[in-house]
Amino acid sequence: MSVVTEVTGRIGTVRLDNPKKHNVLDMAGWLALADAVQTLSERDDIRALAIRGTGGRAFSAGSDISAFAEQRSSARDVRDYSNAIAFGMRAIRACRHPTVAIIEGLCVGGGLEIAACCDLRVCSESSRFGAPINRLGLTMSHDEIEPLVQILGPNFLLEILLTGELINADRALAVGLVNRVWPDADIVEKGYGFLSRIAEGAPLVNRWHKKFVYRLMEQRMLTEEEREEAHDAFETDDYVEGRTAFVEKRDPDFIGS
Repeated sequence: MSVVTEVTGRIGTVRLDNPKKHNVLDMAGWLALADAVQTLSERDDIRALAIRGTGGRAFSAGSDISAFAEQRSSARDVRDYSNAIAFGMRAIRACRHPTVAIIEGLCVGGGLEIAACCDLRVCSESSRFGAPINRLGLTMSHDEIEPLVQILGPNFLLEILLTGELINADRALAVGLVNRVWPDADIVEKGYGFLSRIAEGAPLVNRWHKKFVYRLMEQRMLTEEEREEAHDAFETDDYVEGRTAFVEKRDPDFIGS
């Protein structure tokens, strides 16, 4: 299996599991990624989702280039493979739960695209990022570029694509690609601590905030119905629990309703 899932308490994990090849994915792997994320997204007992690689040396080096001659050769193959990548990426972006990429080591090409689709990204000090695909003579599709340009803007993204250079964790933090950088020895523990903090929040509120932020990025006029949705939280049991817990000076116990 190139993708495995785990659930511990309120946190789900999708793990890219091909450590001998830096956790690359072939076409079946991209489809498996989509299926894994969609399955965990539907579970109400999960409050946050981690995406990470196996082995500590890489988050992912993206697509399995050694499979291209078989899977990405004819025009039809290229379209089918591109669709598989898009399915994986869209599943992450559509996940109901907050998603965090826990990045160890190498995060390049399709791995960078996967990380960009997560809501937040944390990495180890030794992490390296990039997309040196102009050395391979292939392009990223519009679907693959979109989340990266939203995070990085056109100027820095073009620097990555045109030079093919890898950047280190400090530069990734400076340009907004990652939210936190931790020592290599601490990244997994700190990453899951970060997820636990998210999972402690009201799940419906976290979902609404995800929806609102991504909707505002579309730069279209909000409808009145959309504006009214921002008030729906005040009709939930979690709102009553949250305000009661604040007054009583205790931790809230949200149930997601």
